[in-house]
Amino acid sequence: MIYDIAIIGAGPAGATLARLLDKRYKVMLLDKRNLLCRDQNGISKCCGGLLAPDAQQMLGRLGLAVPTGVLVNPQLFLVRTIDFDNCLERYYQRFYFNMNRNRFDEWLVSLIPDSVDLRMECRLDSVKKCNEGYTVTFIHQGKACQEKARVVVGADGALSGLRKQFFKERDSFKRYIAIQEWFETDIEVPHYGAIFDSAVTDFYSWTIFKEGKLLIGSALIQSDEPRQKYHLLKSKLRDYGFRFERPLKREAAPILRPCTGDIITGNDSVALIGEAGGFISPSSAEGLSFAFKSAHALALSLNEGMEGFQARYKKRIQPLVRSIAVKRAKNIVMYNKILRGLVMKSGVLSSDVYFAGNSSPFSQNHVK
Repeated sequence: MIYDIAIIGAGPAGATLARLLDKRYKVMLLDKRNLLCRDQNGISKCCGGLLAPDAQQMLGRLGLAVPTGVLVNPQLFLVRTIDFDNCLERYYQRFYFNMNRNRFDEWLVSLIPDSVDLRMECRLDSVKKCNEGYTVTFIHQGKACQEKARVVVGADGALSGLRKQFFKERDSFKRYIAIQEWFETDIEVPHYGAIFDSAVTDFYSWTIFKEGKLLIGSALIQSDEPRQKYHLLKSKLRDYGFRFERPLKREAAPILRPCTGDIITGNDSVALIGEAGGFISPSSAEGLSFAFKSAHALALSLNEGMEGFQARYKKRIQPLVRSIAVKRAKNIVMYNKILRGLVMKSGVLSSDVYFAGNSSPFSQNHVK
């Protein structure tokens, strides 16, 4: 059998593309996880599990509504912004869906039509050019398997094997590693914490409450002693009033940041979507909305025919390219401590809070 399209990665980008492709195509979808059986192989995505308004809007445009079984408490209506550089704190209104990320991915895969061949627990080994298009080699249960496809799509995230193999010379993205730990807690705080501290990272860190757990994470420069910087973050949060002890689990994952490089869409027979192509916010690392939008753009382009799809794809993703450029410009204010301090001191767009003890919300709480 020769597949028309092989998709590498069944996360939000890959699952969305597989669902939207015309049924006349023979499609194969690979993923190293088993997203057909909840938590079967213990592989989880290192992710805060927040669905931002842009992603919510795109899901609505795609005719989807997030099931209640995917959502977790509490739902979040405020961002608590802590600026250690300027010793400032502000609250800003923002509406996130707080969710279980693994269940979210499983739900998206459950929407894929039966006409798509799902290959779960399969790790990509190589993609090589052949007469029919490409030979895709992957490892399943310790055995090497091969399939052929005319077009191959990389939806395999920041460490995309396809991007590395076919477009390495164009890859100029800045590399970060996200480190995140989970702690037990008996409190439920309805806000998301965004933390800025140039001594820790030139990006940002976060705190999230999720089903009796406190998540503490940071996007850290890979080449700048990330573990030590993460320990520094936790030390500062303790001094600020957060209380936590032994973590329940630790996670890590690479993150790309398109600061100067162009987005990589692929070529006439290889395409990249989602973070594999650099579709991610350089200001917040939000990637779900870009995953949905890039997958939708590629699906439309392929459904019009495989011949010349890349040119149509490049045209359709121009609004995403402009959006990323705008967010790069936003970085000038967000990540310059002087400008950020001026904005926060002004109180522009900030929200007053009225809950008890808002001057130091965590001073009386204990995280186990």
